[in-house]
Amino acid sequence: MENKVRKGLEGVVAAETAISYIDGEQGELIYRGHHAKELAINEGFESACHLLWYGDLPDKNKLGKIKQEFRNGRQLPDYVKKIIQLLPLETSMMSVIRTCVSAMGDKERAWPPSVTEAIHLTAVIPVMIAMRQRVLEGKDMIAPHPTLDHVANYLYMLTGNEPSKAHVKALDAYFVLTMEHGMNASTFTSRVVTSSQSDMVSAVTGAIGTMKGPLHGGAPTEVTSMLESVGMKENAEKWLRQRLENGEKLMGFGHRIYKTKDPRAEALKEVTRGLTAEDTWLDLAAHVEETAIRLLEEYKPGRKLYTNVEFYAAAVLRAVSMPNSLFTPTFTAARVAGWTAHVIEQANDNRIYRPQSLYTGDKPVS
Repeated sequence: MENKVRKGLEGVVAAETAISYIDGEQGELIYRGHHAKELAINEGFESACHLLWYGDLPDKNKLGKIKQEFRNGRQLPDYVKKIIQLLPLETSMMSVIRTCVSAMGDKERAWPPSVTEAIHLTAVIPVMIAMRQRVLEGKDMIAPHPTLDHVANYLYMLTGNEPSKAHVKALDAYFVLTMEHGMNASTFTSRVVTSSQSDMVSAVTGAIGTMKGPLHGGAPTEVTSMLESVGMKENAEKWLRQRLENGEKLMGFGHRIYKTKDPRAEALKEVTRGLTAEDTWLDLAAHVEETAIRLLEEYKPGRKLYTNVEFYAAAVLRAVSMPNSLFTPTFTAARVAGWTAHVIEQANDNRIYRPQSLYTGDKPVS
């Protein structure tokens, strides 16, 4: 039988999963039977993590328990704090995360991988990011807050100030909507590593290395630049129209998978709609989106170019004063929940990945 090469494994089904489902034609993203959009609006990050890891949404008691487990899991070993301080300042944040996570591997080599490990890794990655950012700013590292929830604690550790409820709600929704997205490159990496019966730390380290690549974890900084260039709502139509007349793209519109409205963008739009009165940046983003959609239909009729998640991700991350250099690391801090869910699922029905390759080199002359 002739082997057909599918570059990038496009269209190849590599695993069965009950974790998430994506329908690009219908604009659906589902986590274990629940629309991700509804989870982002009505649930918090810890609740959505419980769903991915355990298969159900927690009741009040279970939610309280997992929130406390997150708080307990935020403590970093002293040697990891030393690594954060001693790595050269020019080391990228993604490389810092990868190195620190890898350094935690010796004590977490259990098989099969567990939810306890998943909680710990998900809890500590934002701590690593925040502590390293403080080092880069020449400031003292801040200890985790004893009572704040996961996303609020991340913002607190970056600044030393308790964040506003509006900012926590917006970033929490972002975390829920980016925590999982099917068999993407980093998730596949985590499952491949796990398939060899390696530990969860190694699987997450590999996934971080994949996310570091610009083709996968590229940050929505171009959207931020666009919004900054627009500056004020009064400038939006003139600025956007000029871009379109010059044949240039509007960043944050259109998506490779979703051929209709991106459900993640729709959810972030709904969450931030009620916050625009509290944040001028979100108010600007909402106006730019509305204007851009109208102009795209005028200049590119029938193309169905809708807002993608990067547009509102950029709006949310900028609104909470997240520096551009932390966009991909923050994406990583959310996605680790999905990676660890896939690691556990892979281990529960495991077979080592061993695809074939088609040899195209020379052969010995007889």
